[in-house]
Parts: sequence; C-alpha cells; structure tokens
Amino acid sequence: MSNVFIAFQKNEETRAIVDAIVADNPQAIVNLQPAMVKIDAPNHLVIRKSSIEQEIGREFDLQEMHIHLITLSGNIDETDDEFSLTWNQ
Repeated sequence: MSNVFIAFQKNEETRAIVDAIVADNPQAIVNLQPAMVKIDAPNHLVIRKSSIEQEIGREFDLQEMHIHLITLSGNIDETDDEFSLTWNQ
C-alpha cells in the first residue's frame, strides 16, 4: 500500500481546507509543521468542494486551493466538484 499526500502552506485560509479533507478522509494522517500542513492517506485522498464550502462558509472554487499548495504525490483527477489523489494498483 502506498500513501498519497498533499501539503499546504500553514495559514488561516488553509485551515478550512484541511478540516474538510480530514472530515471526508477518516484514514488521513495530518502532519503539522511550522510552515506547512501535510496530509497523508493510504492509496486515495479526496477533496470535495462542498465540504470546503461548508467549513469556510462561502462558495469556493477548487482552483483557489492551488494558491496554498506546496506539493503533492499521486495521480490527480480533478473536476469542478472534486480533487482526488490516487495510486493505481
């Protein structure tokens, strides 16, 4: 089993994004660093626009997430409503 991961700058704007990811991915492991937040998950991680909007309290375009993105690992599948990382087996 391989982990996928995504890392964001640690700031006020990413707090809701991270909270939404953790809520939608119970297997995710959050690693807090002084300047970033890295989220690891076995094989698959999904980021849902609707979950972020619920956390942030406003409409959210998933493209906004890229402003705070540092790095990621996995195969990307992106729609207007979801951003997912997977390792195909």
